[in-house]
Amino acid sequence: MEPSRHLDLLRFEGNRLAAMPVDALDAPVPTLPDWTVERVVRHVGRVHRWVVGALAVGPDEEAPAAEPLPKGPDCLPAYAESLTAVIEVLRSTPPDAEAWTFVGPSPAAFWMRRQAHEVAVHRIDAADAVHAAGGPEPEPLDPDGAFDAVAEWAEVFLATRFTQRFGDLPAGLHGRTVDLVATGSDVIRLGLQPSGTTVDHGPRPEDGPADATVTGDPADLLLVLWRRRPLDSVRITGDRPTVTELLDAAHF
Repeated sequence: MEPSRHLDLLRFEGNRLAAMPVDALDAPVPTLPDWTVERVVRHVGRVHRWVVGALAVGPDEEAPAAEPLPKGPDCLPAYAESLTAVIEVLRSTPPDAEAWTFVGPSPAAFWMRRQAHEVAVHRIDAADAVHAAGGPEPEPLDPDGAFDAVAEWAEVFLATRFTQRFGDLPAGLHGRTVDLVATGSDVIRLGLQPSGTTVDHGPRPEDGPADATVTGDPADLLLVLWRRRPLDSVRITGDRPTVTELLDAAHF
């Protein structure tokens, strides 16, 4: 997915988050204990501010801490301002410019992708809370954006961030393969090894089925990986325990 498309998704989902009703700010998020809509809005807005800071320093300088958003109803206009600020900075930064990121110096396109998917998942958090409080069902995620976010989960968080923070995956996963298959999309194959996770993205591999295959709508697949939907929201064929052990281990 092109960086310009990530920025379009960031604006679209960010505007949805900014439009959360004021009277729902205290609504609890069903899948995040101790989180409310207000906490979601303030968290994402602070992340936007943090990314603005990350792009203002050199690629080898860690981003400074960001100021928190105000509490209460004022968090919504403050969030909208933070969203506008991060979009402006990202649009004015060449996608291939080297930048600081939490996985090491990377092209600035990393942040365009990360911010789009950060907002998308957290917008679902807020919308789930509104729905649980009697509001409308959440608006669906963009399918192409959701599958790109699945790829990001595999490439950035499982294959890179997990190894940086925790080292090896549990021994029971070593040598296993898992295919992530979204309707109408290519296959993402995870190779789980002691030395790290390999990620292959493309047509279904010709070397036979994986040990386990997880298939579903792109949004359901993404939200299962990020623990926003139960595992029964997707279809698992092959070795189900491999999938459950992987998701139990994959905390970021």
